[in-house]
Amino acid sequence: MNAEIRDPLEGFDTTIHAPNRLRVCALLDAAGEAEFGLVQNQLGLSASALSKHVTVLMDAGYVEQRKAVRNTRQRVWLRLTPRGREAYQGHLAALRAIVGSSDPSL
Repeated sequence: MNAEIRDPLEGFDTTIHAPNRLRVCALLDAAGEAEFGLVQNQLGLSASALSKHVTVLMDAGYVEQRKAVRNTRQRVWLRLTPRGREAYQGHLAALRAIVGSSDPSL
């Protein structure tokens, strides 16, 4: 079998790699969609810190938001875009390749 040798950094995404952005992507990947306040509570971030990270992810086309009124309050729901999900999965694969076995035959 002729295994293709891949660069372990292929798929590594510096936008996603920042710890809190990686955590946002992981949560949204698992949840599908989550309300901003829930993400904030789960990650233990201030609203302003989370907002900054979400803005970076939105600017990259990785996260989208949906606004809706619920119980007379406007709520913001977040989810990964298809591009964001692909980038997140590619980043995870790159991390696994980087920390994986040092045996070049694998």
